[in-house]
Amino acid sequence: MAVNIVELVDIEDPELIVYGKLSEVQLLHYYEPNGGLFIAESEKVIRRALEAGYEPVSMLLEQRNRKAEEEQILDCLGEIPIYAASLEVLKQITGFHLTGGMLCAMRRKQLPSPKEICEGARRIAVLENVVNPTNVGAIVRSAAALNMDAVLFTPGCADPLYRRAIRVSMGNIFQIPYTYIGNSPEEWQEEGIHLLHKLGFTTAAMALCDDTLSIDDERLQKEERLAVLLGAEGDGLCQQTIHNSDYTVKIPMTHGVDSLNVAAASAVAFWQLSR
Repeated sequence: MAVNIVELVDIEDPELIVYGKLSEVQLLHYYEPNGGLFIAESEKVIRRALEAGYEPVSMLLEQRNRKAEEEQILDCLGEIPIYAASLEVLKQITGFHLTGGMLCAMRRKQLPSPKEICEGARRIAVLENVVNPTNVGAIVRSAAALNMDAVLFTPGCADPLYRRAIRVSMGNIFQIPYTYIGNSPEEWQEEGIHLLHKLGFTTAAMALCDDTLSIDDERLQKEERLAVLLGAEGDGLCQQTIHNSDYTVKIPMTHGVDSLNVAAASAVAFWQLSR
């Protein structure tokens, strides 16, 4: 299929507003009430999104000689608008230095229910109010790499399809099942742990408390189905979440270090608890 690449002559083209002039929240509600858009950055991320069945809307790329992998991506895009410009012009449009060479606006999918996501899962990650997109992306990447079967996000989390979260995850958000649990922070607090129990999971809250199990405790390994709960950087999990969980679990520290970054802690927890 011939690819029609249009050289940009007007950076104020209304088709380009999704790449720089709209906030992440505006993209989320772009087709309200029928969902929204997200921006995938770099050849690897875009390829993984396409392989997962996400629909491209348009592309913005650097005008240069492209690698074979990038040409293959272009061949998969159909007849969507593909805009090309110099790196300097791209920076004017997006407001940041484009390191991956290409951006693709893609339609979001309707998310499945927690029940659908968790059917057959043995180990899942649950993120509570993790608001930093970098941490969200790093945790997703660890979850995909270290044998988690699914990721659930509470409504207070950063959107896992924010551009930075997707980039940090290296597109692994498209390779692991995920959805939200609870329609509001209040609903999560009141019913979230109960729902996890109803779905058949024992819950393990990662927290620094007095009454905790070490992460290598054999009782955790023996649990048939385990939900690993992780809280926001700094604040950690809510006290009610900790109180309602079956276990409170910590990673033993040395040299006077009190805790790990939540993304680093997630990698340790997933590796240990999914073996």
